[in-house]
Amino acid sequence: MGWKNINAVVENRLFLGNIMAARSTRSLTENRITHIVSVCTDHIPAELPEAGICHMRIGVEDVDYADLLIHLPSACRFIDTALRSGGAVLVHCVQGISRSAAVVAAYMMWSRRLNATQALEVVRHARDQIWPNPGFQEQLVLFELCQYAPSPSNGIYVKWRTQLERRLAAAGLR
Repeated sequence: MGWKNINAVVENRLFLGNIMAARSTRSLTENRITHIVSVCTDHIPAELPEAGICHMRIGVEDVDYADLLIHLPSACRFIDTALRSGGAVLVHCVQGISRSAAVVAAYMMWSRRLNATQALEVVRHARDQIWPNPGFQEQLVLFELCQYAPSPSNGIYVKWRTQLERRLAAAGLR
């Protein structure tokens, strides 16, 4: 089975894809995309106001130590608001495998109260090539432990972040 640029996770409503899907006017039009979450730093034409598409950017790299966790609540609210208003959402990163898959899994956890494993199964059922990096998989577990509300005042988040900073310092990455 060939890899597709875009897959529906929730029929006609929530899509997971790669940068090609986000840059393809045809792909956006065919799927009636009204909202896009870009989980990368690459720019896309649809983020320009004249495109008429609501856009949210989460500028994280696809590395184990990137803090995606702190962005998950706002991403879930953005997706939820879009879907409640009758919109269709594309969540994408560069390959549509790790970062965007983790965000869609977080949304499934938040909206359906699934655990990380269940949420990843739902997303993998829609797009079988997904593979969030181990750091993001850990952050999905933490998202549930933080009761979907990681923040600088949440003890679980603060403890994880402190340990992460220590590991990065020890590895010479900070």
